[in-house]
Amino acid sequence: MAATRLDQIDRKILAELQADGRMTNVELAKRVGISAPPCLRRVRTLEEAGYIRGYHAKVDARELGFEVQVFAMVGLQSQAEADLSKFEQRCRDWPLVRECHMLNGEVDFILKCVAPDLSTFQNFLTEELTAAENVASVKTSLVIRGAKDEPGVPFDVLEDRLARNA
Repeated sequence: MAATRLDQIDRKILAELQADGRMTNVELAKRVGISAPPCLRRVRTLEEAGYIRGYHAKVDARELGFEVQVFAMVGLQSQAEADLSKFEQRCRDWPLVRECHMLNGEVDFILKCVAPDLSTFQNFLTEELTAAENVASVKTSLVIRGAKDEPGVPFDVLEDRLARNA
């Protein structure tokens, strides 16, 4: 289902839940301007349709002792679909890899990794990532600080685009 098939209330529900997934259904209904029962039905429909994939707490990695964050740019020897899928599955199995994205261009994948310290990341890098089947090259960049970490999508941009196309 494309975003254009969602009505304005559905989009408001998604925007509100994206900002605060812990609010009660009653509060959500109040914010989007409908009563609680139809709001709950809409939320369940959005979940079943795959617009809402889950609810998560945003934890502070550094507060939990994960002092090191690294982006690893990975080049593979083979880009055959079976090899790409194998590498993606391997990334899902590595706990230090928090995000894995296949790219177009010089790099095949970019991985976002976290570790409690540099030696833990170095061990992962040398013993697992660079040693993995089909990995040809790995370039890493250590994160010094983050300036923005905004999950989800910018609903105001979506609403502006839909208003222009209406």
